This record gives sequence, C-alpha cells and structure tokens, in this order.
Amino acid sequence: MEREGEDWRGASGSRGRANCTHTHRRSLDACATRLFFFFHSSCLSVVHLPQVDFIVAFLAVTCARAVAAPLNAAYKEAEFAFYIEDAGASLVLLPGAGGAGPAGAPGPRAAAARLGVPVAALATSWSFGGALAVRVTPQSPSLRPLPPRAPAAANAAAAAADPPRTSDAALFLHTSGTTSRPKGVPLTHANLAASLTNIAATYELTPDDCSFLVMPLFHVHGLMAGLLAPLAAGGAVGLPPEGRFAASTFWAGVSQCGATFYTAVPTMHQVLLARGHAERDAAGAPRLRFIRSCSSALAAPTLVKLEAAFGAPVLEAYAMTEASHQMTANPLPCHGPHKPGTVGKAAGSVAVGVLDGHNALITTPGQIGEVCIRGPNVTAGYRNNPAANAEAYAGGWFHTGDQGSLDADGYLTLTGRLKELINRGGEKISPLEVDAALLAHPAVSEAVSFGAPDEKYGEVVAAAVVLVPGADAQGAADSIRALAATSLAAFKVPTRIFITASVPKTATGKVQRRFVAEHFCKAGGGGGGGAASGARSKL
Repeated sequence: MEREGEDWRGASGSRGRANCTHTHRRSLDACATRLFFFFHSSCLSVVHLPQVDFIVAFLAVTCARAVAAPLNAAYKEAEFAFYIEDAGASLVLLPGAGGAGPAGAPGPRAAAARLGVPVAALATSWSFGGALAVRVTPQSPSLRPLPPRAPAAANAAAAAADPPRTSDAALFLHTSGTTSRPKGVPLTHANLAASLTNIAATYELTPDDCSFLVMPLFHVHGLMAGLLAPLAAGGAVGLPPEGRFAASTFWAGVSQCGATFYTAVPTMHQVLLARGHAERDAAGAPRLRFIRSCSSALAAPTLVKLEAAFGAPVLEAYAMTEASHQMTANPLPCHGPHKPGTVGKAAGSVAVGVLDGHNALITTPGQIGEVCIRGPNVTAGYRNNPAANAEAYAGGWFHTGDQGSLDADGYLTLTGRLKELINRGGEKISPLEVDAALLAHPAVSEAVSFGAPDEKYGEVVAAAVVLVPGADAQGAADSIRALAATSLAAFKVPTRIFITASVPKTATGKVQRRFVAEHFCKAGGGGGGGAASGARSKL
C-alpha cells in the first residue's frame, strides 16, 4: 500500500508525514523473530516487492541474521535460476496480495521449483499512525507455515540474544563481468555500515532530510543512497505512489513528502530536464538541498542545465556494488567546488588510488591508470571465485577495472573502462551473456555485443552478427532479437543488430569489443556495409 508522501524514518518525524513508530518497529521485530526461527543464517532471494513490502522484508531478513538477495522482477526464468542457485537461497520471497501477486511471477516460481527451493509470498498493510501487519504466506508444500504472531517467548529471547554480527553477510548481489558469468558479491553488516556512514557524512544528512526514492531497490544505488543512508541518519524516505520513477508525478511527490534531495541515474535527470520546470513550479515543490547523480556518467552540459533549471547543486558520485556503493563524490558547495566532468573525491573511509600496470601508485596529477580502492566498505571477495579475487585484489587494492586520473585536488576523472561492461543507464550488462543468447539462434555463427552511444541511456546494447552460410539476411535481425528476448531481460536485448560478413579482429585473431563498437557505430552506425536493425531506445 503506497501513497504519495508516505515515508519511513528512523526517529520521530515532522512536517505531518507518516512515521515508522515504535508500534511499527515491534511488528518489524516480530517478523524478524519469525524469520530468525526458520531461516537463521540462510540466504533469502527477494524478488522485487512493492516498495514498502521490500523495505520490511529487507530489514526483517537482515535483522534475523539472514542474508537478503534482491532480484529484478524483469529477469527471465533462466536468469532467476542462475541467481537463486548461485546465492544458495533457502527461500524465495515473492509479492503477496496487493503486489504483483504470486500468479504474476511465473519466472521465479518456475526457477525455484526447478531448484527445489521453497517459495513464500510477503505482503504488508499499515496505516498512518497505526499498526504494521506483515504476512508471510507459504506457497510451497515443503515450507512450514510461519506463525501469524511472534514465536514463543523462548524463541524470541533466543533471537534477541543472537543479533547480527558485523562480520555477518547482510546483502548478496551480483555484478556482471566480461570474462565470466555474473559474480556473487557478499556484503557484510560492517561493509554496509561503513558505506552508509560515508554517504551520510558526504551530504551531511540529518533527521531533517528526506529522500524521494525513485531508484529500484534491487540495485545497491537505490538501496544504499536512496533508502538506508537517510534512515541511518534518522531522516525520512518518500515513496512515489507508482512505486517507481514517474516523471509526470515526480515533483508532486517531492512536494507531498517535503523531500530535500533525490538520487538517480543520468537518464532520469535528463527526462526531468526535458519536461522543464513548469511542473515543479505548479507542484510548489520545495527547493532541494542537493541533487545526486550516480551509476553512469553525467555529461557536464547536462549537469549545468540541471542546476539552472532546478536551483540546486548537482553532485555526481562514483560507486560500485563491490564497494557497498559510494567510493567518491563531489562535495557540497560549502566544502569545496563540485567539478562537472569529474566524480569527485574519495569519500569518508574510502581510499582511492590510480595504479599503473605494475600495481604501483601513480602520484603525478592527471596521469591515467587503473582506479583502485580500499576501505571497510569494500567486500572481502567474490563468492567461490578465487581466480577473480586474485585479479581484483592484486597489490593490496581492489581493482575497479575503470581507467581514470586524479587532479591536484584529488578529484577523479574517469576516462574509460578496462572492463567491457555495457552500462545502460546504470544497468551493468555482461556482453558475454548477450552473446550467448544471440548464438542460440540457428542462423547465427558469430556474435559480438557491445555498448552503442545513446542520448538518453548513455549506452544501449548493440551487436554485430555473422550468419551461417546460406542463411537469409532478410528479417534475420528481428528474428534474432525475438529469440534473445525469451532468455534475456528486456534491457539486455540488443536495440540494434548489425548483420555483417565478418567481425573486426586483431592481428592475433582476438575480438576487442571497443574496436568492434568503433567500427559499427562510426558515422551513425553503418559499420562497413552491414545491415542495422532496431530503433533507439525510448524511456
């Protein structure tokens, strides 16, 4: 049940907003106690629930010494199966009544059934100033019903006597790779706490702050910067009535909950900018203390236009899953300049360095190398992936795979990626995963996916495809895309496919995606005579 202006806050609130009261906290504790009794030390895959339900599920799961593994509801069955199995999940939580509903989630249900993992539906109901009711309903015969009330006092006491440790994993996410399947990233309570402290300190968050939450909660961006950081500071979180970003009601939502900031990807900023400031003025929205941008590069001209249109400093940050989100950020104006085109300075307890090819720290300002980090917010390592860990932690630093340079003031400028991930509006997509889906088509003999420039998303997925001898090129691109859409989430399906006789290779016969991208995207994407299919993406 999501209404415009609803919020969750960690302390007693103001401005007439609904508060997370002690009554709500007792209901949350009771839910956590029940989960503790049944799923202590287990991992629970949480398929994207309605916002309030997800917040309750995440807090209850992590308080129960279990591990939350959020999943995007847009995934296909095969993707759900991989993520659920790789996380070692003991339970899959789906939306209950009032959400998408178990019947509306065939992908995760089928994947769970294939893996023998039980399924439950979670739903909440609450009212302004009233009690919070949490219902967890078993959907699998093997799952014992959770009692509607807290377990016996002895069980509740046991849960209270065994609270989460700082070394316990609290969150399990996946990050894509270009040379392997997506890698599992366990983040501990200590990792999350360190990152939240850094974020709150960077933006000087207080109990008077309220974020307007437009980022999805299955991403570390929305979860950490949009939800948990303001709550950790005792502040509030405003939830949009649609449960997601909606440009047409954005400023009305900001006004209703009295938001002081929002954090989003550049695509969202650009959509709001294109609509102008008339809706903001009509809604009587308060002047924001700051606007935060993260997850993909924000063009410097866009930043300047945003500030002029909305009258607030726009602060770009740099983050990744392995760092529990934020690594660097442009400071508030009172603490120094925010430099368009940079992602700011190291934030809080995070150390940022630029290393050369021998893992030696570069001290010359402006010299390009690999961006590396270390700090208490950084994961201890990928799950069950010693080879990736050996590469990622070489030289005592965590290697981000991004290239960049530090100026004399410590501001970081990103210049490219050593990794070849496709970054579609903040969604990181493994090209190998897309390649595999394209190669499943019987007419495809070779496929190389890459990121193509896009005005709204920064990058979209494109691919160069070589057909098997004798295959008919007429309509092939549409047929390939249609098949790929059966195994890939919509945002991973190539928007443009180039049918070509060959794919550019190096002298040693290797494919380098950045050269493939340059070849096919130059001069509007003709790419050496190949046929292109697929229009530009629209939001």
